[in-house]
Amino acid sequence: MTARSARATRRRIINAVFVAACGAAALVALIVLAAILWSLVARGLGGLTPALFVRDTPGPGEPGGLRNAILGSLMLCGLGMALALVVGILAGTWLAEYGGRTPLGHGVRLLNDVLLSAPSILIGLFVYEALVAHVVGRFSALAGAVALAIIALPVVTRTTEDMLALQPAALREAGMALGATRALVTRRIVWRSALAGLVTAALLAFARISGETAPLLFTSLGNQFLSFSPSQPIASLPTVIFQFALSGYDDWRQLAWTGALLIAAAVLAISVAGRLVTRGARRP
Repeated sequence: MTARSARATRRRIINAVFVAACGAAALVALIVLAAILWSLVARGLGGLTPALFVRDTPGPGEPGGLRNAILGSLMLCGLGMALALVVGILAGTWLAEYGGRTPLGHGVRLLNDVLLSAPSILIGLFVYEALVAHVVGRFSALAGAVALAIIALPVVTRTTEDMLALQPAALREAGMALGATRALVTRRIVWRSALAGLVTAALLAFARISGETAPLLFTSLGNQFLSFSPSQPIASLPTVIFQFALSGYDDWRQLAWTGALLIAAAVLAISVAGRLVTRGARRP
C-alpha cells in the first residue's frame, strides 16, 4: 500500500466515524424530543376541552380553564413584540446600513451579543428594580411586556442586521442613482427586499419569549381573573404552569400539562411558519 492510498483510507475512516457520530447525536436529540412531545401529548391532551378556552383559572377543586392565562400571554407577547420590533429593526438597520463599522457600532453589536446570552431571570430582576419597584410601584402587564421585549430585542436586532447585510449592494446603488436618499432607499427598497427575513425574525423572537416564566414572576406576577389593563397584574400561561405544576391538586396539575402542550404546539407552529416564510423567500 502506497502512502497516498494509506492517507486516502485514513480519510475515509475518519469521515465514516464523523458521519456516524453526527448521526448518533441527531438520533439521540430526536429521541429526547420525541419523549418530551409524547409526555406532553399523553398527559395534556386529556384536559384539552372547550372549557379550557372559556373559563378562567380555578380555585382548588373547582372547574375552570386557562382563558385568562391564554389571553394574558397573547397580550404580553404582543406588547413585548411591538416594542422589540420597533427598536430591534431600527437598531439592526443602523448596524447594517450606517454605523456597523464604527467603534460605536462594534460596541452596540457586543452589547447585543451579551444581551442575547443573558439569563432571563436577570432581565426580570432588572425590570423589577427599574420599573416595578421604583416607577409603577406594583406588578403590571406593562412591566412584563418590557421584560419580554428586552429578551426579544437582541434576536430581532441580530436577525435584521444579517438579513439586510445579505441584500445586494446593487439595490442600494440603483436607488441612489435615481436620486433617492439613503434613508428612502433603505425604507422602500432594502426593507422590502428583506421582508421575509424580517418576518422570520419576528416569528423567532415570538417563539423565544412565549414560554418565558422567570421574568414574568418578577414583573406581571399573575392574576386569577381576566384582565386587560396594562397597569394591573395579568395572568400568563408560563406562570400558571409554574404554579399549578408544583401544587398538590390533580386538577391543577392537569391544567399545567395542558398549558404546556398549548405552548409547545404554539412554538412548533411558529417555527414551521418561519421555515415556510424562509423557504418562500428563497424561491426564484
